[in-house]
Amino acid sequence: MKNDRSKGTVCVTGGAGFIGSHVADAHLAAGRRVLIIDNLSGGKRENVPEGAELHVLDIRSEEAADLVRNAGVEILVHHAAQMDVRRSVEDPVFDAEVNILGSLNLAEAARRGGVRQIIFASTGGAIYGEQDYFPADENHPARPVSPYGVSKLSFERYLFYYYVTYGLNATCLRYANVYGERQNPHGEAGVVAIFLNRLLSGQAPTINGEGLQTRDYVHVSDVVRANLAAVGRPGFNIYNVGTGIETSVVDLYKEIARALGTDLQAQHGAAKQGEQQRSVVDGGLGRRELDLPQPIPLSEGLARTAAWFRERAERPVAAAAAK
Repeated sequence: MKNDRSKGTVCVTGGAGFIGSHVADAHLAAGRRVLIIDNLSGGKRENVPEGAELHVLDIRSEEAADLVRNAGVEILVHHAAQMDVRRSVEDPVFDAEVNILGSLNLAEAARRGGVRQIIFASTGGAIYGEQDYFPADENHPARPVSPYGVSKLSFERYLFYYYVTYGLNATCLRYANVYGERQNPHGEAGVVAIFLNRLLSGQAPTINGEGLQTRDYVHVSDVVRANLAAVGRPGFNIYNVGTGIETSVVDLYKEIARALGTDLQAQHGAAKQGEQQRSVVDGGLGRRELDLPQPIPLSEGLARTAAWFRERAERPVAAAAAK
């Protein structure tokens, strides 16, 4: 679809990453001009959709602020972050520099540059901490137990300040455990990508502890739908983006193995110290107020994700055979 700049300019930070690139795709398909800010520390150039304008910048930089302030941006979709929970524990100062000060750098530029709305990629599991009830709705107490969760909650509070003080509309989307095509299987990766990558390499994945810890796994396509539905939402809003369904790591592995058609058994390693045992969010408010559909079933999302990972794993083999 040809890009129609009359539909507005969107700036997606972290737009070369897993989730951000899918969001950028969707805004381009909607006919918007899309600017991407990404320092490529975790994102990849190959993820940047054709038609988007990539600016290799750090969100803490004056150059990034200048772009947001002066490029006619109407909607700032903020996904760039220090996203490694373990690193946030080891170096909370760095986490705050990126996730709080970097985000504030953009927020100040946004309010000075006339941006109408900020859509912020927040976190569901890390903000609520150990839950009092399941699934957690948006009224559940926010008790983050990692610097990463603290930094995400902090910027949500700053966005409320910017709305009250300057009238800058803001929507915070608290994601559950997002998985899907383009997810990085290395570094601070999601367990779905790690398991798929290992299985396609013929290696048995390792499950930490008994694998009974649960998470809410939401496919990236549902996250994209929430982002698009939030566009133009007035006021200050917080929405969970999840399925409301708990899945244990053991059951997740069974579903992934089924999607790949393998009977390779997973290994069990030592449990992670301090790992949250249960995390699941209620996305009903977003479905009601943003008119979102029911999230796609885990089996369907895993089948799509497994097909994408398999295709990429087979591509080098096919290329070698063609020589």
